[in-house]
Amino acid sequence: MFINLLVIASLAVAPSTAAPPRAQVHTAGRVVADGGVLRYSWPGVYFEGRFRGTGVGIVLDDAANDYDVAVDGVTVATLVMPGAVTHRVDGLTPGTHTVRVVKRTESPWASGAFKGFTGDILPAPRARPRQIEFIGDSYTAGYGNESTTRDCTGDEVNRTTNADRSFGALSARTLGADYQLNAFSGRGMVRNYNGGEPGTSYRTYYDRALLAVNGDVWARPRSWRPQLVVVGLGINDFSTAINPGEPWTPESRATAYREAYHGFLDLLRARYGERAVIVVSSTDGAPGFAEEAARVVSERADLVRLWHYPGEGLDYGGCHWHPSLADHRLIAERLLTFVDGLPLRW
Repeated sequence: MFINLLVIASLAVAPSTAAPPRAQVHTAGRVVADGGVLRYSWPGVYFEGRFRGTGVGIVLDDAANDYDVAVDGVTVATLVMPGAVTHRVDGLTPGTHTVRVVKRTESPWASGAFKGFTGDILPAPRARPRQIEFIGDSYTAGYGNESTTRDCTGDEVNRTTNADRSFGALSARTLGADYQLNAFSGRGMVRNYNGGEPGTSYRTYYDRALLAVNGDVWARPRSWRPQLVVVGLGINDFSTAINPGEPWTPESRATAYREAYHGFLDLLRARYGERAVIVVSSTDGAPGFAEEAARVVSERADLVRLWHYPGEGLDYGGCHWHPSLADHRLIAERLLTFVDGLPLRW
């Protein structure tokens, strides 16, 4: 499926004129270089380039995810599970242009592959000096945020999820920052939604670039050192009742949550240094979440800041009562107001 705003053509075979992606694109996402291919799993990974002329090709190999393509800041196409093809954008005014390709969807079970741009490709855009890392669950991923109904099939969730219009992506772009959306729906700090996949949690996957590869560890480049880290984990820990057979009581779950959060914050501080501002975020709707997140922050007031955004004013009109596009814009506004008061050293 293709949603076209300009002339888009699809070629089954990528032309050999594609330059190596690393030489022609800027990305801040967690990618793995595999020969002439960049592979990735997390939502919101983006690739930015510059070209001269009236058109450009985008070379992808991904039958699992959806992408938005923007030229000169305007979205010109949505590519739905495109497969192994080159997508052409033509009919542009002669001159120098920018191109941006962003992964809209989650794919913890599969990786995508970006093989570069084709055409008269110019040197890659410069990295932005500001960097933000968002860590979270379905809210951070933008789960079903483009849906017009709360009742969604699995396929409808995939088609209506747009990480590029999540509150994290919106706020980062307003701040002129590069960013990562390291979000995994249904995962909690110690307990997943409704007790699913026991023995795993968000922390099982955090260090990975390719989520489906057991033991994978992202080779973090020295250039990725975010000044701001926003952690939003806890909705899935607390939003559902403990099922028979789960190894929790309400009290032991809360204790494990706090202990794991402290360990995770220690990891982030060791990784990103004293200059990074780490924010623990919480919201309404999961009994106990906001209280336990606040308790973590009170015990580590020298280390982190607390940002609680209330549910007031949100319609939760996305799939399965998740924030809608309007909600994400409002949450982004609230986050920007909060960030304005932080002692950031951009």
